[in-house]
Amino acid sequence: MDAALTEDLARRAAAGDGTALEELLHEVRPEVVRRCGRFLPCREDAEEAAQDVLLQLARRITTFEGRSRFSTWLHTVVANCCRQKYRELRRRAAERPVAIEPGQRVDPRTTSVIAGSRVDLLEALERLEREHPHLVAPLVYRDICRLEYAEAAERIGIPLGTLKSRLHEARRQVRPWLSDAS
Repeated sequence: MDAALTEDLARRAAAGDGTALEELLHEVRPEVVRRCGRFLPCREDAEEAAQDVLLQLARRITTFEGRSRFSTWLHTVVANCCRQKYRELRRRAAERPVAIEPGQRVDPRTTSVIAGSRVDLLEALERLEREHPHLVAPLVYRDICRLEYAEAAERIGIPLGTLKSRLHEARRQVRPWLSDAS
């Protein structure tokens, strides 16, 4: 993905250029699918979330003001759509639980939440959001979206030192939950 081209397309699309929007959607699609895969390892779930991201991007591109890089704005859309997709999948799984055959071992890293057996980072994020909501954004932006520390701090609107301390605390909180899940 050519960053300069993407930034230019995003600015033009935000200004109402429909052709630029189409090109932007085509340009970012592979990256969006890859980023969604970081949240939702099951390929079908990641692709569904990616479609949601692209739809949101098309609908909301006019809200992109260019104050930060487009890639940072896109990270936010990806994170929000993936977390929403996960909640939706978890709700569906609770409504229609799937029986797992006795003796069948399910790998939670590759099994969709639709199967009712997925306990992973998104569960930990949900729990972190309930217990320490101010710690979620630093963890998502730095560890999942892989933004630089300074960019994550800017995106959240907090000083760099605050970001680092919140990130440290978020990792400390989440670590035992993830090890319990495996």
